Amino acid sequence: MTGTPWAAGAAFWLGFLTSISPCLLATNVAAISFLARRVSSPRYVLLSGLCYVAGQALAFVLLAAALVGSLLSVPLVSHWLQKYMFRLLGPILIVCALFLLELVSVRFGGGQLKARVQSRVGEGGFWAAALLGIVFAMSFCPTTAALFFGSLLPLAVAHQSSFLLPLMYAVGVALPVTAFSVIIALAAHRVAQVYAQVSRAEHWARYAAGAVFLAVGIYFTLAFSLNLFGTQ
Repeated sequence: MTGTPWAAGAAFWLGFLTSISPCLLATNVAAISFLARRVSSPRYVLLSGLCYVAGQALAFVLLAAALVGSLLSVPLVSHWLQKYMFRLLGPILIVCALFLLELVSVRFGGGQLKARVQSRVGEGGFWAAALLGIVFAMSFCPTTAALFFGSLLPLAVAHQSSFLLPLMYAVGVALPVTAFSVIIALAAHRVAQVYAQVSRAEHWARYAAGAVFLAVGIYFTLAFSLNLFGTQ
């Protein structure tokens, strides 16, 4: 396989394979539920999806750029990310779910901080989508680590590309999530228009996203932090 177009296509395909790998299905469901909850604005969902892609691209590009020039650190970084990021991801998702479900009480500043934080997390600014992309990008499991560290990085080294190929990989990872989010948002928006209940639909969509975050967070905490299922 020679030439930049072929290498870029291969990087994109590796990213797509990563996105549909078994260990990423749960995080992808969480990402889709988060991005698609603004049913009143498919345009907002699309822009949030682009921010999600940008967050993942930033994480993958920075990681690849750091490792391409120092291949001796690849096994160490791969092991650390696999060991600790999935352990941290569960509690992080649970905390996000508590805010989405309005179960957290933060009383500093006469309740203003609680309202502000819940508004930020619940409405989900573009920064939240980008941050979600960064966190999920760094949550490697053995399958995704093999695809990134074992396939993408050697390809990037061979083509001396620490930006383009990791970027194409990130697009391949995030594209299915973004596409499904937009499809769900478009469908939900049309249903909401028919029943003239957009605000109510958004309310329940946010609660649904919180429920998915909570379920995925509990599963990751039990599986990877407490190792109750023998996943480590």
